[in-house]
Amino acid sequence: MYQNHMKRIIEKPLKIKKMKLLRFGRDFKPDQEVILRDYLAIERTRLANERTLLSYIKSSLYLLLGGITVLQLKNYPELEYLGITALVFSAIFLFIGIYRFTLLKKSLKRLYYMSENNERED
Repeated sequence: MYQNHMKRIIEKPLKIKKMKLLRFGRDFKPDQEVILRDYLAIERTRLANERTLLSYIKSSLYLLLGGITVLQLKNYPELEYLGITALVFSAIFLFIGIYRFTLLKKSLKRLYYMSENNERED
């Protein structure tokens, strides 16, 4: 058994897929029509996606406020780099949150419409 497995590995080397930068979601491909349980799961996922976006926005605002506060401290000029870093991370968090939200939203929309098209064809 071990020799067969090794032979298969040697004959067919692993294909390494190129990873896209910041690709967090997967593309969903429904095999059958969407039943009520699946529809409710899609709705839960959509709501969780919105909650996650709000968490990213909240974290971004906290970093923004913290960065502005540290920059306002005149008695500690050596902490200026910390304030600027917080402002940069605030923008990065906001960008990543919006990007992930739209990516999952498109995947869910595609899943829902593909399943509706399959139901119409049947």
